[in-house]
Amino acid sequence: MIILLALVAIQTMAIGQAADAKAAAATGGWEFPKIMGWVLGITGAAIALIAMGFMLKVNQILYRKLLVLESEKRGLPLPESFNVVPEVETGDDFWTRMRKKYWEDAVPVEREGEIMLNHAYDGIHELDNSLPPWWVNLFIACIVWSVGYMWFYHWGGGGLSSGEAYKEEVATAKKEIAMALAGKANAVDEANVVALTEKSDLSEGELIFKGSCATCHGQLGEGAAVGPNLSDEHWLHGGGIKNVFKTIKYGVPEKGMISWQSQLNPAAMQKVASYIISLKGTNPPNAKAPQGEIWVEAGAAADTTATKVN
Repeated sequence: MIILLALVAIQTMAIGQAADAKAAAATGGWEFPKIMGWVLGITGAAIALIAMGFMLKVNQILYRKLLVLESEKRGLPLPESFNVVPEVETGDDFWTRMRKKYWEDAVPVEREGEIMLNHAYDGIHELDNSLPPWWVNLFIACIVWSVGYMWFYHWGGGGLSSGEAYKEEVATAKKEIAMALAGKANAVDEANVVALTEKSDLSEGELIFKGSCATCHGQLGEGAAVGPNLSDEHWLHGGGIKNVFKTIKYGVPEKGMISWQSQLNPAAMQKVASYIISLKGTNPPNAKAPQGEIWVEAGAAADTTATKVN
């Protein structure tokens, strides 16, 4: 029971401290979670200490009573200095009366006939005892707590309801997923890159291409004075997503193409490389003459008529 009360107190204080972060953000508001958490936490701790005191007292009484019974059974005298349960011999003290009345409320054995029911089972009689006061008091405390809980979380006290907490957790999870995916995207390199096919990814790749690559390769990838045509089957430095990504990343300095890895992150290079791959066969106007060799993806049937074009 003591452990249960202590856990309730700790949990209450933890809830109050966690919810206080939100309440503190609001200016001019009453920090209900903090106050409620501390009040109920201190109350729970006090109840736990009182309960511990009662249990120690009861244990002392039972221990002394056991010694008396054992001494009588074995015919051994007790020392004169031994105080034999003064509450039993000289009358209950104040704390014992409080315990019996407000914690136990047990009917004395000599009065059990007053609460005995008019039926028995195999000679075992049933007593109509009242509920223990500690249980009733704890039940009332739970009701009082529930009123404060309902007010704070459901009746305008500022706490998040279950639905609101769920939405907040989902939003947080989405942010964490986005961060994780962003980290994963930035781990892309020429060894593991794959071509993207989502329209949104290709649209972003197109924007990057027109802002950074169109000067040398044309707005439609048709090629210009410096850069080759990117819409045909011929490639100077190898086709396919891995080769295109590698060319963008490291550049071709001897032919005037800079390395873009210092200006574009791996995710952006993957998107623009995927967009370039998607330009194949678009046949833009004013396309530059083919350069390089026809690229055939691994596993595809080779074109025996493919020739190198300078």
